[in-house]
Amino acid sequence: MKLSFRWYGESDPIPLQYIRQIPGMRSVVSAVYDVKPGEVWPEASLARLKEQCEENGLVFDVVESIPVSEDIKLGTDKRAAHLDAYCENIRRCAKYGVKCVTYNFMPVFDWTRTQLDRVAPDGSTSLVMYWDQLRGLDPLTDDIHLPGWDASYTRDEVRGLIRAYGELGEDGLWKNIEVFLKKVIPVAEECGVTMALHPDDPPYPIFGLPRVVTCEANIDRYLSIVDSPANSLCLCTGSLGCTKSNDVAAMVRKYASMGRIGFMHMRNVRVLEDGSFEESGHLSACGDLDMSEIVRALVECGFDGYVRPDHGRMIWGETGKAGYGLYDRALGAAYINGLFEAWEKAVRRA
Repeated sequence: MKLSFRWYGESDPIPLQYIRQIPGMRSVVSAVYDVKPGEVWPEASLARLKEQCEENGLVFDVVESIPVSEDIKLGTDKRAAHLDAYCENIRRCAKYGVKCVTYNFMPVFDWTRTQLDRVAPDGSTSLVMYWDQLRGLDPLTDDIHLPGWDASYTRDEVRGLIRAYGELGEDGLWKNIEVFLKKVIPVAEECGVTMALHPDDPPYPIFGLPRVVTCEANIDRYLSIVDSPANSLCLCTGSLGCTKSNDVAAMVRKYASMGRIGFMHMRNVRVLEDGSFEESGHLSACGDLDMSEIVRALVECGFDGYVRPDHGRMIWGETGKAGYGLYDRALGAAYINGLFEAWEKAVRRA
């Protein structure tokens, strides 16, 4: 596997000099964050990212993410132009050494949480979603803004998008996914790039918005639209794992054996009785996911793709971007390293 770490560029409080000190660290996961969805990334920005990583002994070969614009997801009259820009971004990323591009097809919002700083008994803080904090809220009538929502949208724009997706529905979203994949995947194949789809987070509808990348059956459907290794998954254990109906270890084994996992986001999560969830430390004992079995499945299936420790807690007094501090993600990286070493040795001895 290729161990990686997300970095938000020069505005990130964690310098690349610190990231390189994590044992086994190879790749930097980043993106061009100052360009709107539907526009083309400047080559100078990609060249600068590549240069900065190489100066620190790291490789810039994973992009997270090239955002899919709402116009592509909704199929508006701007879709064709935005798809052309998206394909050009893939070509430009490939030119500067990128091998894997992560993206999602979540309407309006990416991940949704109700709190970013829930204090655990040990004093650490983490991201959570509690239904009792969400239930009863309606973005069509209430002036609300939750963590993970795009702050660039005005209240009226959010309401307009929610109404548009309500009219589109799941069937319409699937049709627009098909248009996207049939345009983009051939370009990725030509460029030697793996497109890695991130599942919906959480993997069920929020405020009635259609969310379809939620479970094994729907992932099967997504991958079958264009049956190509370039049409693969960014399998996020914490996203799929925040509903108990998903057997994450079994899903990892299935898709790794098919060669359809390009990227692994590894984190643990604890699911509460009412379906709420709390992000936790990476160790199996900290949450509801068996991280050792997940790594075992990857190793036994010959997975050699990218892995990164996903959201971490804030520990030891660290402040910064919630979920993306240095300390707990570095601990997660060390734990992941240990699991892979143990299972790789076990497989060799077998």
